[in-house]
Amino acid sequence: MKKNFVLLAERPAPIRLGAFILNLALLWLPLATPIYLLVHDSNLESILTLVLLYAIFIFLLRLWGKYVYQKPQILQNYGLEFTRQNGVDLLRGLAIGIINILILFGVESLLGWLVWQQPKVFLLKVILEGLLVSLGVAFAEELLFRGWLLDELQRDYSLHVALWTDATAFATLHFIKPLEAIIHTLPQFPALVLLGLTQVWGKRWRRGRLGFPIGLHGGLVWGYYIINVGKLVKYSGQVPDWVTGVNNNPLQGVMGVLLMSVLALGIRGRTERSRHI
Repeated sequence: MKKNFVLLAERPAPIRLGAFILNLALLWLPLATPIYLLVHDSNLESILTLVLLYAIFIFLLRLWGKYVYQKPQILQNYGLEFTRQNGVDLLRGLAIGIINILILFGVESLLGWLVWQQPKVFLLKVILEGLLVSLGVAFAEELLFRGWLLDELQRDYSLHVALWTDATAFATLHFIKPLEAIIHTLPQFPALVLLGLTQVWGKRWRRGRLGFPIGLHGGLVWGYYIINVGKLVKYSGQVPDWVTGVNNNPLQGVMGVLLMSVLALGIRGRTERSRHI
């Protein structure tokens, strides 16, 4: 059995990725099926199945590291370190993310494209709820894409190929949904690719730690969550939706793509400077 695991480690990346995903599905489906059958609330169903999926994902990662690569602490290899420096990186990323969202909406406000409104809900609740949701989403997605997937790609391919493959996969997998929904949200694809690139550069800038990518991802989600759920802005209609964001989603507009481009170039520049140092 151990010999088979060692042989798996020597197989090409697509085979390793396929083997991992197949095992994940075999472990998850028998446990998720009763939830789909018994839970009739679609929101609760989604939450339970996703939490179960990521719990099994982390469990399988530990087994994968121990038996395939002989690294019992594989999560640390992915950059998930519980250290002071990683905590500082997380807070820095969180601050950069939420500040950039505020800059985006602030610029649009100055241009007269939107107006700020008094919150129609209890804002503190939205802020705290948004922080939990954003960090949960960021942790799960960054461990998956900038942890496991990026590591597997970098074992076989150059840093450049791994960068673009990881970012493209990150954007593409956000479109596993019905065709109508894919067409409806397709304009956000370029911004998601840019976010994926930014996150890889951010991890490399912080010497392989995941704290900064988790924080940055969480900050962007958190800022948008507060403004959107808190109903803090109203668009004036002075410019088309494709400028500010289709369906009020900044990632589906020119301004969102511009924001992500500036952010990506800034993080890439820091990565290049740190490499030379």
